[in-house]
Amino acid sequence: MFHWLKKNNKPVFWKQYQALFKKKQQLTFANCRFVVLDTETTGLDPKTDRILSIGAIAVQQNTLFVNDSFEQFLQQSHFNKNSVPIHGITKDGLEEKLAEKIAIEAFIKYIGNSVLVAHHAAFDIDMINKALKRMDLKPLKNKVIDTGVLYKKLTQSPKKHLSLDSLCNTFNIPAHDRHTAAGDAYITALLFLKIMSRWRQERHVDFKDLFRNGERRGLV
Repeated sequence: MFHWLKKNNKPVFWKQYQALFKKKQQLTFANCRFVVLDTETTGLDPKTDRILSIGAIAVQQNTLFVNDSFEQFLQQSHFNKNSVPIHGITKDGLEEKLAEKIAIEAFIKYIGNSVLVAHHAAFDIDMINKALKRMDLKPLKNKVIDTGVLYKKLTQSPKKHLSLDSLCNTFNIPAHDRHTAAGDAYITALLFLKIMSRWRQERHVDFKDLFRNGERRGLV
């Protein structure tokens, strides 16, 4: 009984989000909406650090949709002055900031059941999942693609760590607005499109190939 009460006490937006995954998706390159995301944070420890901003942009049918994007700054309950020179987000900056719960709710509504894409995706997903946990909610259910892992699958690169900057150089992508969530999401979206384009030129790509080495969350 208590389990039923707890389950049905979840916010409406979360119930609507979960309902999107009840029916198995028949995803193809033609119908899939990819959401490329990035987070700026107070540090690199998901257990103790917090999200400062989230940026995201949609990609579908090899097209980047600037008018289908997301950017939100979060109120800073935690402050780390040492990270400010990297992302430039100050505690008393002029950006409109939302409480974590409100910002995460808006983000969940934005992504829906899209396939998520990020560079070093495990970190961004973990940061978002920790925020969801503080809201007494479960982790994200979306499939996830890591552009670094995707590039390794394409090139069979033995390198363990491929930075976003190094791959931007490889694909001649201008690194404008680096270390802003919206800027890095845009850059990563361009990288994702270029990797997929090269992959298609070199071999046949089936949609399932994007997740063949991954588990439920894809190439994290």
